[in-house]
Amino acid sequence: MASPLRLRSALALVTGAGGGIGRAVSVRLAAEGAAVAACDLDGAAARETVQLLGGPGSKEGAPRGAHAAFQADVSAAGAARRLLEQVQACFSRPPSVVVSCAGITRDEFLLHMSEDNWDRVIAVNLKGIFLVTQAAAQALVSSGCPGSIINISSIIGKVRLSLGGGEPVRHRIRCNSVLPGFIRTPMTQKVPQKVLDKVTGMIPMAHMGNPEDVADVVAFLASEDSGYITGASVEVTGGLFM
Repeated sequence: MASPLRLRSALALVTGAGGGIGRAVSVRLAAEGAAVAACDLDGAAARETVQLLGGPGSKEGAPRGAHAAFQADVSAAGAARRLLEQVQACFSRPPSVVVSCAGITRDEFLLHMSEDNWDRVIAVNLKGIFLVTQAAAQALVSSGCPGSIINISSIIGKVRLSLGGGEPVRHRIRCNSVLPGFIRTPMTQKVPQKVLDKVTGMIPMAHMGNPEDVADVVAFLASEDSGYITGASVEVTGGLFM
């Protein structure tokens, strides 16, 4: 177990914080000492996450102890920029840790998937990560502060967001991706059980993961314990596809 409170001076922005991996990441980073800006398209869900982190107060955007909830659609450029502005206004500094967990699923066979569903998945799962990462990196560069940007992707894609190669490293901003496999979240609850049973049979560790398994890796990448790691894609899959 890592030393406690290794993120006690950090401000962490977590998107998709209203449930699943995003909520588990928020809880873990707060337990490590970070102040958490929990953001979700569902503002009520973000506030529920902040309730789990402790502290008085309930107003959206207002600190609850060391934490605050925000509502934003990260797939919209203006909303992503405003989110960073709101976080900086609330905490008087940009987030030094940014974890993009926001994601949706619209799984369907090619013959049946609508163009609207395709566009929405791309907008949230790809464009949203780009917009939040860009806005956060710009804020960090402007402030001259180092940072750690962590994008939650998927083992299915096995692709990392490079941000134009190693450009942010010159500004002491590390960028890494976490590739979860099949994790017990509201998203995987939509997958038919027969599919989950088949996939579980392919996992060497013989079970699906929990959101906390992903949060453990995020906490490591957010901390200085991973200070010489950037451009890495870390699989959290129980050995799937190994």
